[in-house]
Amino acid sequence: MASATAISRKPLRHASLSGSNEAEESCAIFKLSVLASSSSGNSTLVATDSTRLLVDAGLSRKETFERLNAIGVEPETLTAILITHEHSDHIAGLQAIAKKLDIPIYVSRMTAPAIPWPENFIPKLESFAAGSSFPIGDIDVTSFTIPHDAVDPVGYTFRSQGIKIAIATDLGYMPDSVRVHLRGSDVLLLESNHDLDMLKVGPYPWSIKQRIMGRMGHLSNEVACAFIQDDLESTTSTLILGHLSAQNNHPAIVEQCARQALEGRSLFTRLVIAEPKVPTETFVY
Repeated sequence: MASATAISRKPLRHASLSGSNEAEESCAIFKLSVLASSSSGNSTLVATDSTRLLVDAGLSRKETFERLNAIGVEPETLTAILITHEHSDHIAGLQAIAKKLDIPIYVSRMTAPAIPWPENFIPKLESFAAGSSFPIGDIDVTSFTIPHDAVDPVGYTFRSQGIKIAIATDLGYMPDSVRVHLRGSDVLLLESNHDLDMLKVGPYPWSIKQRIMGRMGHLSNEVACAFIQDDLESTTSTLILGHLSAQNNHPAIVEQCARQALEGRSLFTRLVIAEPKVPTETFVY
């Protein structure tokens, strides 16, 4: 699903964080790998040479650590965990990971009380107001509110040395405020959750279908592709589509829709479809 990029700020390469090309690694500013992105579990690594952030912890501790090791990252080197919202597919492994690593957990002030913790453990919570910005090591983080049926859900952008990574999943529609935060992204992880026709005839109860299709639900392929067609900037070198529903979507459908939108604008953005069971390659900038 790869295509050549033709922009000024393009990836140095796509490889393991522990890759052998030391010259390129020494020049790298930002690295990203989606460990998992689906309705069953979500977790993404965003890293520089000195700061390593785990965005969401929707996999078990065992699975998270195995996938980190698979891309050449020792779990003990993580700097912090950031949480987008309290739904189980984003925090299923949080308690166990936090207890094992004892590192700061960044979470919005209203979401923090919605996350359960064992009585014998006090997490290192760093709470923030949704919409605020803050540094973690050499990465500048900005949170932004997203429309989803959680207490106080947020997306994130990450900046370091002029490179910008954005993560926006679990949103029922694409408000202008979110579009603004996604501008200027070199790498964008965007939700493409369901195909409307598959969802309508699928096995879910009608009440759940209404929730998914609602303005506080999940982004459909059609809405994601409309964003690509109308708003994706040519400076975005890599577009990762994720949080695909296993029951109501298929990677081939997502790729076809997105590729048509990209080709309709003659964009050379690299398209990647995130899978639930294996990490993406590591994108190195």
